[in-house]
Amino acid sequence: MANRRNFLKTTALATAGVALQSFQSKPEEPELFSGKSNKPIVLSTWNFGLQANEAAWEILKNKGRALDAVEVGVKLTEADPSERSVGYGGRPDRDGRVTLDACIMDEFSNIGSVACLEYIKHPISVARAVMEKTPHVMLVGEGAFQFALSQGFPKENLLIEASEKEWKDWLKSSQYQPKVNIENHDTIGMIALDAQGNLSGACTTSGMAFKMHGRVGDSPIIGAGLYVDNEIGAATATGHGEEVIRITGCHLVVELMRQGKSPQKACEEAVMRIVKLTQNRGKNLKDIQVGFIALNKKGEYGSYCVQGGFNYAVHDATGNKLIDAKYYLK
Repeated sequence: MANRRNFLKTTALATAGVALQSFQSKPEEPELFSGKSNKPIVLSTWNFGLQANEAAWEILKNKGRALDAVEVGVKLTEADPSERSVGYGGRPDRDGRVTLDACIMDEFSNIGSVACLEYIKHPISVARAVMEKTPHVMLVGEGAFQFALSQGFPKENLLIEASEKEWKDWLKSSQYQPKVNIENHDTIGMIALDAQGNLSGACTTSGMAFKMHGRVGDSPIIGAGLYVDNEIGAATATGHGEEVIRITGCHLVVELMRQGKSPQKACEEAVMRIVKLTQNRGKNLKDIQVGFIALNKKGEYGSYCVQGGFNYAVHDATGNKLIDAKYYLK
């Protein structure tokens, strides 16, 4: 009888446990995006990301560190005077001064950033020096410039003839009406997963053309223009920085991936928050562009933007390709 009672008791408890589980909410299953890839892999914003990816891939394919890959990759764009929204050749502010912003983040959550930096061609490398050689995470303006000089970075004139001509033409009307895509401004953001399974990211820009002197967008702000969590994934942003800062966009994307969303769905939700806030403020969505790219620890990636025109580059073992991002505003 004792054995029979114990059996019935055990059976009842097991049945109750099953019943309880059936009423409990189940965690959301991660949604897999078709852009799945094995490590290593590197993503970067815009069509100039193709060339930047090639430089980063040289490090990644030889089992190099993701941090080194993203720095080398974006430096290629910073040094290219034909890319008028990043580094050398970047369009100036309304005072005719070229000011650069950048940040970098590694797999250990080490971070470095510079903003409103003048006369230095490679702000991303200065940001890395801030990360590795100072007790701080961000230096700006004259302080960032003096630090760069102390680290051996040469002072250079970044205002090329074509940018100076555009600025002088702009002065005739002095109307500040940023275009929504790459024609006026933009950023190279790069995120990478190396062969060891570690993530890093970098972001660098000259910001909006003809901005007010001292204006800083999302690109050098960790959590806004870039965020990396080595347990989850990484994200970077491009477009109108004020809108990205408003939702601390890249941190949001990574946190959504932590909750189980795919990189694609995480980017979509972040963009929809921008859409909602823009509409709530009575602003016209056609005047705004923001795009996110995201990568998780599995090598799955995704992207989404407010309106068409944004593309991004992906390099993995299958090659290097440019993808038009999906978008909200049809």
